[in-house]
Amino acid sequence: MKQINIGGVPEHFNLAWYLTLKNGEYKNEDINLRWKDYFGGTGAMNKALREGEIDMAVILTEGVIKDIIDGNPSKIVQTFVQSPLIWGIHVAHDSKFKTVEDLKGTRAAISRYGSGSHLMAYINAENHNWNLDKDLNFEVIKNLDGAVEGLTNGDADYFMWEKFTTKPIVDDGVFRRVDNCPTPWPCFVIAVREEFLESNLEDVKTILNIINNTTEEFKDIPSIDKTIANRYDQKLEDVQEWLSLTEWSQEVIDETTINTIQDKLFNLDIIPKKVAYDRLVKKLS
Repeated sequence: MKQINIGGVPEHFNLAWYLTLKNGEYKNEDINLRWKDYFGGTGAMNKALREGEIDMAVILTEGVIKDIIDGNPSKIVQTFVQSPLIWGIHVAHDSKFKTVEDLKGTRAAISRYGSGSHLMAYINAENHNWNLDKDLNFEVIKNLDGAVEGLTNGDADYFMWEKFTTKPIVDDGVFRRVDNCPTPWPCFVIAVREEFLESNLEDVKTILNIINNTTEEFKDIPSIDKTIANRYDQKLEDVQEWLSLTEWSQEVIDETTINTIQDKLFNLDIIPKKVAYDRLVKKLS
């Protein structure tokens, strides 16, 4: 049985992976798929792909595009979640900041440079016509636990993370959400190390077929809302709202979307250059 290592964030988006693993669907195809949670998000997964710690990742689209351009020897093989990610903009519950405009020039907590929380701070700043050189400051906090500590202690002023993942922290009176900032593109893709992909193409196709069969029917799974609410400590009504907003994909990301993302990242000086579609994406079929 071939062992294949895959990483992702421990969030509700990835429940389909847990379900297919629990059902032994990969083992039935002689694949020992080993899932690893990355609490540090996209930056941590990019590092793991580069170092060969994992072979595949379910990763934020803009984060992996930036890292591939920066030298990560990986390729995007499919869109995983087609809908945008809704980033909540959070402050400490007792913070003096009430609006996004109050946050201009303050310190954004980010998991690491090149992470989704870092890149989306630029998107948010541009949305509000801030000066990207003067109005953005960063404090590295590693993960969500680090953000709770950093905002509570006053080491940083605001933190951007997926709205529904942080909702229990808001409900508990630790964070206060001042606004939302959706990504202007599909939020999650599946990326694979090139070296691994070349020698394990059929196995990757098999894994994608299995996960796609589940995501196609994910919303129809009986009581899936209750399962998510219990597993991720979410309120049922929040899960139902999230399900209504979220669309999975079984398709490869298209060239127009890739170019739109690159244009945005280039204009924000997040990437040094734009590259050809096939430098970023590998079509398997």
